[in-house]
Amino acid sequence: MSEENKALARRFLEAQAKGDMETLDELMAPNFVDRSLLPGQKSSREDYKQSLAEMLAVFSNTSFTIEAQIAEGDQVVSRFTGTSVHRGKFLGVAPTGQETNYSGIHIHRIADGKIVEEWSESDNLEVVQPALEQELRRRKRIEQEKMAALGKLSAGLAHELNNPAAAARRAAKGLREATLKAQLLALELAGRLSPEEREALVGVLHEATANSNLLLDPLARSDQEEELANWLEERGFEHAWDLAPILSAAGLYSGRLEKLAAEMSDGEPLAGVLEWLGAMLELTDLADEVGRSAGRISELVQAMKVYTYMDRVAYAETDVRKGLENTLTILGHKLKGVAVERDYEEDLPKIWANAGELNQVWSNLIDNAADAVAGRGRIWVKAFQDGDRLVVQIIDDGPGIPLEIQSHIFDPFFTTKEIGEGTGLGLDIVRRVVADHGGVASVDSKPGQTCLTVRLPQELPQHNRENGG
Repeated sequence: MSEENKALARRFLEAQAKGDMETLDELMAPNFVDRSLLPGQKSSREDYKQSLAEMLAVFSNTSFTIEAQIAEGDQVVSRFTGTSVHRGKFLGVAPTGQETNYSGIHIHRIADGKIVEEWSESDNLEVVQPALEQELRRRKRIEQEKMAALGKLSAGLAHELNNPAAAARRAAKGLREATLKAQLLALELAGRLSPEEREALVGVLHEATANSNLLLDPLARSDQEEELANWLEERGFEHAWDLAPILSAAGLYSGRLEKLAAEMSDGEPLAGVLEWLGAMLELTDLADEVGRSAGRISELVQAMKVYTYMDRVAYAETDVRKGLENTLTILGHKLKGVAVERDYEEDLPKIWANAGELNQVWSNLIDNAADAVAGRGRIWVKAFQDGDRLVVQIIDDGPGIPLEIQSHIFDPFFTTKEIGEGTGLGLDIVRRVVADHGGVASVDSKPGQTCLTVRLPQELPQHNRENGG
């Protein structure tokens, strides 16, 4: 891959020297950023090409040679020399008409076979290479932290997905059995009920399915089931205690069933009618369970899909509330037993940000809060405006952070966790990402309350916005 990247950087530089815009278009990523701006120059792909064309109109190259290249990871450093003739006024300097020598170093970052970023550096490979290696080591540490975080999230997500998947399997199995039972009971009743009786029975079924979402406290539900089971037993039902919970959950009490019995003919036993009704309600409940389970799986997958956008360089209008909610969904396995309270200001504006990077910030902060309360206690997630800033606070009622170490929690490799439990990079990444967005991260902690605050500008500085980040 390093040789391929070198060849790509070579083609790019040669196309630069020739003013070959077609080749540059082919090799530049859509989100290309020029990190070495001339006065008045902007950083986007099109601005870069325009500035290059203007420069070549003034300095026409007569020779160009790449002297040496170094490839490390996704970056290539190229040292070049050349000659050009100064034919026009540039940056206030009058043309000389003379041929001059030039040399320099360009650094290119490459992703998916495209040039993503370009820097101009000191004309000294010995100076550039140690700095490049240091930057690559820093990136590697951050990537390791990202992979560790994703590994923990994946394990938790597998557990979270297993619960609704198992519920859906159980419901599907029960659905098959309940369908067969309902069909057999329907066949038995088909020839025995008059149109009026069928209409009365279907009416009760519609009432019951409409009441299927009724919520009762466990004690009230238990009392109603017992009352209905006793009523059924008095009328000779063999499986009264199996049928009573199904009918009671649908809001069918003894008074309503007395009314239904009155609408049946004297020759039609109520037992068969209620068994069919119970079977149909069970079908509805099982179908609802499959739907809820599938919905939960879809919700988790969608949240993870949005969350893992973190590794793409994509600045856009970002809904912070959505990012917080996705993160809470993904971290659901760590929040079992924890009371999570949300406090989002109404009409909270979107901000210009990299949504994936912010997701990693929210993940680190909420994960730390979950560790602090250890499966019990309370976490508050707040988002509100403060002037031209959007503020997010993650607050927990855990033991707090000792005052003497609060000033170090954003330092790289600083951790209060046991060996093997933390890398000490989580809050360092928070600090870096927030700073890259023009914001500030801070902590305020005392026993019983720790508040991590992130303050972000609603608009990035124009320089960052034009860079795409």
